[in-house]
Amino acid sequence: MQHRLLMLAAILLAARLDAVAGDLTGPATTKNGDDLLIAGHDVRLYGIDAFESGQECEADGQLYPCGRQAEHALAAKITNGLVTCEPRYLDARRRRPVALCRIRGEDLNAWMVNEGWALAYRRFSLDYVGEEDVARLAGRGVWRGAFVPPWEWRRGKRLPQEVAMQRIGALAECVVKGNVSRTGERIYHVSGQRYYDQTGIDASRGEHWFCTEEEAQSAGWRRAKR
Repeated sequence: MQHRLLMLAAILLAARLDAVAGDLTGPATTKNGDDLLIAGHDVRLYGIDAFESGQECEADGQLYPCGRQAEHALAAKITNGLVTCEPRYLDARRRRPVALCRIRGEDLNAWMVNEGWALAYRRFSLDYVGEEDVARLAGRGVWRGAFVPPWEWRRGKRLPQEVAMQRIGALAECVVKGNVSRTGERIYHVSGQRYYDQTGIDASRGEHWFCTEEEAQSAGWRRAKR
């Protein structure tokens, strides 16, 4: 039975990948700073790593939501335009194409790095190292101050200010729980809901305590259904 299920999953994956073998063109929306939804497909931007949605960076001694700013920058860039994505390879684990995407002929991947809202993802490509150097020398985006590279942030590394603010939030009895589901969906729970007590907060996964529902919603979390 397990063998049949594995074969079926492989067939379905192959069919999905065949469907995106060519270029994808159409209006696009952002899922975060390096992930688009275009023509019904989740597309990861090739060669770059943008700051995570829940991530904060430091500038002038203050924390700011660099992850959300990265997503907002990309969203503004693609507004009212058609995006064309050329798949470079396929991410079988996430079942999505990894692509070079353009709007009006401009390389979006390069633009995100050049503006300082993403880093060259050297683990997979050296294509955007030059753009990163330009952003660093110009002090654009996150290069205005201190930050943790997004791949290290996903592994749990934090700026000292982030750690301090998380502790302050807990001490201030901020009791809204911002949880990241197994599928990556950001859901918050409030006291009295069914799964509130059994929901834990793991900062290494980008989970947060919030003081109000409004704060959770502005950070991109939705209320749990029950």
